[in-house]
Amino acid sequence: MYVRRLELTDIRSYAGVAVDFEAGPSVLIGHNGVGKTNLVEALGYVATLASHRVSSDAPLVRSGASSGVIRCAIVHDGRELLAELEIVPGKANRARLGRSPLRRSRDVIGALRLVLFAPEDLSLVRGDPEQRRRYLDDLLVARQPRFAGVRADYERVLKQRNALLRSAYLARKVAGRKGDLSTLEVWDQHLAEHGATLLQARLALVDSVAPHLEDAYQKVSAGQGKAVVEYKATAMPENILQALADVRDEEIARGTTLAGPHRDDLVLRLGDLPVKGYASHGESWSFALAMRLASYTLLRSEAIEPVLVLDDVFAELDTGRRERLADLVKDASQVLITCAVEADVPISLRGARYLVSPGEVALVQ
Repeated sequence: MYVRRLELTDIRSYAGVAVDFEAGPSVLIGHNGVGKTNLVEALGYVATLASHRVSSDAPLVRSGASSGVIRCAIVHDGRELLAELEIVPGKANRARLGRSPLRRSRDVIGALRLVLFAPEDLSLVRGDPEQRRRYLDDLLVARQPRFAGVRADYERVLKQRNALLRSAYLARKVAGRKGDLSTLEVWDQHLAEHGATLLQARLALVDSVAPHLEDAYQKVSAGQGKAVVEYKATAMPENILQALADVRDEEIARGTTLAGPHRDDLVLRLGDLPVKGYASHGESWSFALAMRLASYTLLRSEAIEPVLVLDDVFAELDTGRRERLADLVKDASQVLITCAVEADVPISLRGARYLVSPGEVALVQ
């Protein structure tokens, strides 16, 4: 799989731009702030319907524009598919595949398989559990797009259940009266049902990705430590209802849901020590990179090779890690690299070259 063409209209800093790519490595070169990351962010959005930089869609639309459009021509097995997304702040986004409208924008997920590694990924090892849960869920959806619906259903039920708990909490704290929790058990059932499906899938995914993570870390770090990953659940799939019952009083007192997959974490260790708080900067970078490479190798082993994006990564790595990373990915079907200094990119990955300046992208002949 590879991206043949990317077109942006009113996305980030681009009023309008079109870039033609080919299979193999491509390097986007330009000073910081000229729009290199905006290009790969748009590709990431096609793949996941989310940005790796911001939590909402609105910042993706160019300032002053009412909407933005991303068009992406994707080639797989010799066939080309056009994916189109219109981002409309404050309204439902619209999507088309092969110029046919989709009923839901999330139905575009699966058209482009993509793994993106960026400086923000340091939060995978140093940030909150939410970052690691998103890592798992994004990979889960990339493998099996139907889980986008499972994920959405769980989040919808969680939102409704939290609203009920919150209203009861405020009724007691503000008005001094008992809130109405008569429907709480119904929401418990829905949360347990969708949560069990999501949790079972996450547990299976961790088992699948763990050996790829261990192998990737060994290669990136030249054998300096063993990467270990373990899923830490607030309840197992069959016990979510009981877990909710066990924390019922505390939930009512705090006005929020305290058990379920949204409270789980992915424990990351180097040997016996947790990465967070113990790993050096270089070890943390290597671990985060290994997590993305593990995603890439897992997806690659399952029939459809993903596009690999390395956004401003080589500037953060020492020479040894640069060369080892290049050796791992040089045979990928497509690698898109952004950099400010071309010399930072190993020679084996210097394929097609594009100069990026404000609002423009030009192929270097």
